[in-house]
Amino acid sequence: MDIICLVKFVPKVDDFRYDYERNVLIREGVKVVINPDDACALELALQMKDRNPDVQVEVVCMGPLGFQEKLEDLIRRGADCATLISDKLYVGSDSFVTAQILSAYLKKREFDLILSGSQTLDGDTGHIGPQIGELLDITQCSNVVRVDELSVDEAIIKVDDDDRILTLSLSMPALLSISRDSKYKLRFAKSADIDKDVSHQLMVVNNNDFDLEASDVGLKGSPTKVKKTFVPKRETREAEFVNCDNEGIEKVYNFLKEKGVG
Repeated sequence: MDIICLVKFVPKVDDFRYDYERNVLIREGVKVVINPDDACALELALQMKDRNPDVQVEVVCMGPLGFQEKLEDLIRRGADCATLISDKLYVGSDSFVTAQILSAYLKKREFDLILSGSQTLDGDTGHIGPQIGELLDITQCSNVVRVDELSVDEAIIKVDDDDRILTLSLSMPALLSISRDSKYKLRFAKSADIDKDVSHQLMVVNNNDFDLEASDVGLKGSPTKVKKTFVPKRETREAEFVNCDNEGIEKVYNFLKEKGVG
């Protein structure tokens, strides 16, 4: 089975910088991390590879050339290869154009399953998975929290539908967008692989490989127009320590009950 995992690297929450004149996030020189939902999707792919060595996992990312090192790190964690789609023409692309660029690459690849995250920290539109599914004319589903069964013909999945968990059966090939609320937490690289040279497993492609019109990509080609932006204020809370006694246990119990845990 061939799995393509779409990932995005996003600015760390404390490092968000914005270009208010162009209405785009500033990504150059900003510390980035793999998007949490995408990390869950990749871990799912790696777990499938653990169970079946014949599974091939390719990581695909769109972004600046500086992301090569980040992708090599994901290869060291267990992916077979990675592809970086990078071109200055693509800077400022909205989700609609991004989906078209990614689809242009995916149409050149053979795959049984595409995995992505449901949401991103720097946009949170949830558009990419559904748009790519539509462009490729394949089954797609978002907010997936678990994959129970998977074959080349069918996927049986659990989906978070706000107030309930649904069990769905989808025909393959399919695109599944995984939620950060899933239990797939991305592993670390093995100590023996931390310094491994994996550069030969990374490929970089640009617009010469797709020949998209400059007027159809980037800010020029993006129909989404940002009217107003703001940086959300995040409340900082101090840690509270409790004693290991009846009073402390009651505080922890009430806190978890308030959060709906248990």
